[in-house]
Amino acid sequence: MMTASAQMNQEVVSSTIPVDEATGLITYKEVIEEPGTKDTLFNRGSSWLHTFYPNPWDAAKVRDQSSGLIKIQHQFKIYDYDELGNKSDAGMVLYNAKIEFRENRYRVQIDNFVYKLVSRYPAERWMDKTAPDYDPKWESYLNQIDNFAKNELIPSLKKKMQPAKQYKEEDW
Repeated sequence: MMTASAQMNQEVVSSTIPVDEATGLITYKEVIEEPGTKDTLFNRGSSWLHTFYPNPWDAAKVRDQSSGLIKIQHQFKIYDYDELGNKSDAGMVLYNAKIEFRENRYRVQIDNFVYKLVSRYPAERWMDKTAPDYDPKWESYLNQIDNFAKNELIPSLKKKMQPAKQYKEEDW
């Protein structure tokens, strides 16, 4: 089960949340150099899906080895914290992720964060501190999105994308 967590008093500096200039969406992008063919890297990425998602077949909407593309639509929980540090369920944040594979490198992009309500509520609206309905707990929600992308999804993918260690059998 995946969850994004944040400490109650942990502050987010909205300027650390990456926003794509063209789309205006919170977007995490990274190109990672990793030795291997496109197919080898694609297979490692497919294998990673099974370690990160409880139901990888539902999460991965596209798995196209010929083009080297995996597209993911999934969600994670966010929480509210009271003054004593107790957490309570605040709902779900939906997101999209895309992993593209090339010879000796792959690119991951995570975007389209949407708070799941009766209607869709883009997470970018939480960044507007001048909004009439601004709520200080939105900083915590943004921090949880940032934590999920930077400290859970991307590091997990990077670790799984590394080649398996080769062990030599001992001659004796």
